[in-house]
Amino acid sequence: MFRKFLAAGLIACAPFLAQAQEADHAIHEELRAVLQTIEASVNSGDYDKMLPVLSEKIRATPINQEFLTSRPDVSAYFKKWFGQGGYLKKLEMHLTADSLTELSPDKTWGIVYGNGVEKYVLSDGRPYEMHTRWTATMAKEDDGHWRVRAIHIATNFLDNPILTQAEHALEKVGAIAGAIGLVLGALLGWFFGRKKKL
Repeated sequence: MFRKFLAAGLIACAPFLAQAQEADHAIHEELRAVLQTIEASVNSGDYDKMLPVLSEKIRATPINQEFLTSRPDVSAYFKKWFGQGGYLKKLEMHLTADSLTELSPDKTWGIVYGNGVEKYVLSDGRPYEMHTRWTATMAKEDDGHWRVRAIHIATNFLDNPILTQAEHALEKVGAIAGAIGLVLGALLGWFFGRKKKL
């Protein structure tokens, strides 16, 4: 009975123990909320919902390496590429930080980095999953709220599903070209061999 009571007590206290062990817990909770807001905005297709957690002077480089320098730029980027009238049907994004944000000594800015998974659905329904790495600069702005000041997202261009499909397409073209070459060679051999006999 005592063991059950002790276990229940430890479970109940776990969140408070975690808070006590994590320095600057309130800051990191706000930073986690920023990340969650961005994910929820992208995944729901309601792209303007992320704008309040972005700095008005945002400097963002998404996976296609465009350079975005304002909140309207970010909104326009997502609306151009995704959803109704966009080039792609849907994007689902999941960002995971490798560790806590590295805060500056005065705790007014910080650096955070991690990995991501971006799941794209093309207009014809084909899915692609891209694995990314990202780095972001977070800033505590004049109103006291933390926002994304800069973010850069990149993928391994040597190892991604679009490149893999292109490689497979080249292999198919090579195989078809080889087969056509063999058939033409056989036909030419037969034609010239027959001509010699005549």
